[in-house]
Amino acid sequence: MEPLLKLENVHSYYGNIHALKGVSLSVNKGEIVTLIGANGAGKSTTLRTISGIVRPRSGTVRLNGEDLARYRAHEIVYKGLSQVPEGRGVFARLTVMDNLQLGAYTRDDAKQIAEDMERVFVLFPRLRERQKQVAGTLSGGEQQMLAMGRAMMARPTVLLLDEPSMGLAPILVESIFETVQNINQREGTTILLVEQNALMALQVAHRGYVIQTGEIVLHDEAAALQKNEMVQKAYLGVD
Repeated sequence: MEPLLKLENVHSYYGNIHALKGVSLSVNKGEIVTLIGANGAGKSTTLRTISGIVRPRSGTVRLNGEDLARYRAHEIVYKGLSQVPEGRGVFARLTVMDNLQLGAYTRDDAKQIAEDMERVFVLFPRLRERQKQVAGTLSGGEQQMLAMGRAMMARPTVLLLDEPSMGLAPILVESIFETVQNINQREGTTILLVEQNALMALQVAHRGYVIQTGEIVLHDEAAALQKNEMVQKAYLGVD
């Protein structure tokens, strides 16, 4: 069966900097796949390339078998791909409700939008309580919830999560990863997760890829990666 999301031999650049060097990976329908690696390894660049923010110099990015190269970033959202950016990226001067409604800008099905809003509030009860609050005044954890809820309002086929635990207290990190699993299991959303907290990422993912200096160096089932000696030493803090 054809993967839902597939990258083949993707090379991406920032000016003359060769950021991705032949990256190939796939995400099957219903999976959580994680991409782990050190700072500067190319994790976020991979997500930006998928979502059209960075244009690959060569190679292909396919969603549902369709090459995304001819589409601009905002058009790719219409194709069923939503990204939660690193640093959350909420609209700080708008209310929680305004942010969520903006997440549904690709849609005109008012009844289903209202239903999805309710589903977001079930996933994130705190957002229901904060509906009228200006997003910039929320805590870091609440802003992360809002960024994820906003992405869900587009009803994505594939959700790209970029460092969802960054800057959060440990107790909130666990809560965010529980929600990632809920989005996958209850909502049936396929997820590609970029995360520096490799242990947590591998605990919720089905499969994982390890990226180093723009190249995929390892790919396996998540449980196997947790036991891999190189992964343990480099990313899990095991001596």
